[in-house]
Amino acid sequence: MSTQSSDRTAEAETERRGEFRVYRVVESVPHINFQQISEPRLYTVYKSGYETGVPASDESATQQTGETAVTTGETAVTQEAVDDLVTGDRVEATLVGDPDADDEAWHLAELDRVGGVEMAFATDIDPPAIAGDAWESGTERAICRTLRADGEPAGACCVQPRDPLPNGAFVPNVVTGLLPLEAQFASVPGVEESAAEALFLDPDSPDATRYDAPYGVLLLFTSDGRSLADRFRDAYDLPRGTDTRPDFDPYGI
Repeated sequence: MSTQSSDRTAEAETERRGEFRVYRVVESVPHINFQQISEPRLYTVYKSGYETGVPASDESATQQTGETAVTTGETAVTQEAVDDLVTGDRVEATLVGDPDADDEAWHLAELDRVGGVEMAFATDIDPPAIAGDAWESGTERAICRTLRADGEPAGACCVQPRDPLPNGAFVPNVVTGLLPLEAQFASVPGVEESAAEALFLDPDSPDATRYDAPYGVLLLFTSDGRSLADRFRDAYDLPRGTDTRPDFDPYGI
């Protein structure tokens, strides 16, 4: 690239500051997707090329967010920090890039993890009975039913119709950040508290071209619904701390 071209590229770069939801897609993809929290906008961000071994600032504090208690503070963007990001993390970040260059990803200039929704994924499964009971043929919007623990609202089961989704795919669109879910994360339907966990259950495989079930299932749990979430995790073999993202070709969506 010529110096003149490089200068034009530098002039075209701009910053985007805010809070974002992290979607790591799959490991074969050289980027991470950042879904903006305040409005549905997806940014593709480079996941490599950052400095390594740069010490973080000692200025940090523990705070309680609506999602998870986390340690925050001013930190340099290191490769280690980017590598530690997991799908579902909520971050404060500054992105640098050219908004008119659709084929170019954005770079991280600042990064601070401030919370997260613990996510897990299961595909090619039998959906829970409550999902089948909630489903209404012909609906174009998600339908949610309240889940209770010890008689108290602690979560929700939502069935998401496939028709509005790209290629009708459910879990692949979630993993790539193409299905905006911030409203449900901020306030679990029927509970009006923020989500601590989200389980995504797809009755079909991620590379299916035809679907047996017309919907996917989203199970949301508040912090009080941990034991209830564990029951579903056991039923679908989704142990905590395990990367359950399915392997698929995201470019097929």
